[in-house]
Amino acid sequence: MSQIGFYIDTSACIGCKTCELACKDKNNLPMGTRLRRVREYGGGGWTTKNGFMIPDKIFTYFVSASCMHCAKPACLEVCPVKAISKNNANGVVSINKAACIGCGSCLDKCPYDAPSLNKQEEKMYKCDLCQDLLSEGKNPVCVDGCLQRCLKTGELEKLHQQYGKLDTVPPLPAGKATVPSVAITQAVVPSGVKNARVRNATEL
Repeated sequence: MSQIGFYIDTSACIGCKTCELACKDKNNLPMGTRLRRVREYGGGGWTTKNGFMIPDKIFTYFVSASCMHCAKPACLEVCPVKAISKNNANGVVSINKAACIGCGSCLDKCPYDAPSLNKQEEKMYKCDLCQDLLSEGKNPVCVDGCLQRCLKTGELEKLHQQYGKLDTVPPLPAGKATVPSVAITQAVVPSGVKNARVRNATEL
C-alpha cells in the first residue's frame, strides 16, 4: 500500500478558511457540517516596562486539519455497522454512506473530530481526499483552494522525506495512538510562552 497523506504548513497558513469553503462547496454540505476545520492557536501575555504594559511573547498560528487517514484509524474500529473502511491501495479512510446509520460513534472516538454529522441526511461525512479528483490525477479542492499553498497531498513517504515526520502540533492531539498520515511544518513559537489556548473557527 502506498499511503496518501497531507502536508500542512502552519507557518504559512493565514486562517482564511478558503480550504473549508472549497470543501463545503464541492460536497454541497449544509450549515454545521465541515470536513475540514481551521483552528487558531495562540498565547502570550503582558509585562510591565517603565510603567507601561507591553505585549510579551505574543504568538498565534492556524492549523487546517481534516481526517488524517490514520494508519490505525480509531473510527474504523468502533463503527457498529462496518461502514468505515481503509483503502488497501492508497490508505484513504472513507465512509460508506449507504451503510452509515449516523450514530456518531466514529466522531466520539476520533481524536481529530474529523467525522461530521449531516443532519439533513442523518449520515456521517468525512474527508475522503476527494477520491474522484485523485482518480483523475487532480488535487483535492482544499489543496488547490489554499491561497498560501500551505496544503499538499502526496505519498506519505515522499512527504516525510521532503518535510520531515512531525505529525503533531498544538492544538492537535498526539499522533501516537492512531498514527496520522501527515507531515507538518510548525510555526515559530516563543520559548516559555504561558496561557496558550485554542480558538475554533466560526461555524460554517
